[in-house]
Amino acid sequence: MINYIGKVTIYVSNQEEAKQFWTEKMGFVCHEQPMGPNFKWMEVRPNEGAVTSFIIYEKELMQKQNPTANVGHPNVILSTQEIEKAYDQMKENGVEVGELQVMSYGKMFSFKDQDGNAYLLREDK
Repeated sequence: MINYIGKVTIYVSNQEEAKQFWTEKMGFVCHEQPMGPNFKWMEVRPNEGAVTSFIIYEKELMQKQNPTANVGHPNVILSTQEIEKAYDQMKENGVEVGELQVMSYGKMFSFKDQDGNAYLLREDK
C-alpha cells in the first residue's frame, strides 16, 4: 500500500533563510515554484536522486491560510554512512551541532537549523 516516505513538512520563520541553511550548510538541492500570491512551494533533498524530501513552509503564511494547521516541528532523524565526516563538515559549515554520541547501537548527534529546530543525524551501517 505505501512504498516509501515521500515528504516531511518543516515550518520555519523565513523560507529564504531555511533555503540558505539547507543548501549552503547542509549541501541539499532545492526546487521551488510559486503557489499563489506571497506563497511558494520549496522542497529540499540531500541530492537529486533522493526519494524523501523536506517541504519548507513559512509558519506565519501557513497559519493565515489554514488557522487550524499544526505548525509544530516534527521529530526528524536523518541518516549517514559516514558520521564523523558529516559531523566535521557540519561544524565547518557553521551548523550548531551537539556532542557526537557513541552508543552500543550506533553513533549519532543532534543539530539545529536556522530557526533552532532540532534534528538527529544517525549512522546507518
